[in-house]
Amino acid sequence: MAVTLPAGELSERSQAYFRKCEEKIGYVPNVLQAYAFDDAKLQAFSVFYNDLMLSPSGLSKLEREMIAVVVSSINRCFYCLTAHGAAVRQLSGDPVLGELLVMNYRAADLDARHRAMLDFAAKLTEAPEKVVEADRDALRAAGFNDRDIWDIGAVASFYNMSNRMASAIDMRPNPEYHASFRQGGD
Repeated sequence: MAVTLPAGELSERSQAYFRKCEEKIGYVPNVLQAYAFDDAKLQAFSVFYNDLMLSPSGLSKLEREMIAVVVSSINRCFYCLTAHGAAVRQLSGDPVLGELLVMNYRAADLDARHRAMLDFAAKLTEAPEKVVEADRDALRAAGFNDRDIWDIGAVASFYNMSNRMASAIDMRPNPEYHASFRQGGD
C-alpha cells in the first residue's frame, strides 16, 4: 500500500475476527489489515460489510458479489476486482462468469433478473443523478421487491466507497486471490 499506518491495538473482537479469517481462508484479507490501524474503523467497516454481504436478504451471496464486481469493474479497483472476482468464481462455480463480470458484464449470458440488477448497479455507479423511478420499476419487473432494491443500492454504494478508499491508498489484493477458484486451481 502507498499509505502505511502502524497497526493499532486491536480489541478482542477484532483479534477473533482475524483468527477466524486465518482459520477459514488461511490469511487475513489486506482490506482488513488496512483498517487495523484504528480498531473503531476496522469494526465499523467489518460490521457494515458483514451486514451487507452476509445477512439475510432477497439477494443471494452470489448476487451481492456480482454487484461488487460490476461496480469495481467500472471503478477499475484492482483490489476488489481480484477479491470479489474470486468470490464470484467460488459461489457460481463458473470461472468464466467471474472473468466476464470483471471485464464487461454486458457480455455475460445473464438471466433477466441479473441483467436488471447489474444494469441498475452500473447506472448508480456511473451516473447516480440519472437514476429514476423507471430504473426501480425495471427491477420490480425483474422480480425484485423494494427491500431488494434497497439492498442492491446499499451493496453498490458500499463498493463505490470501498473502491475509492482502495484506490486512495493503493490497496493491493492478497496474492492468494489471484489463483482462487479457477479451473484446475482449487
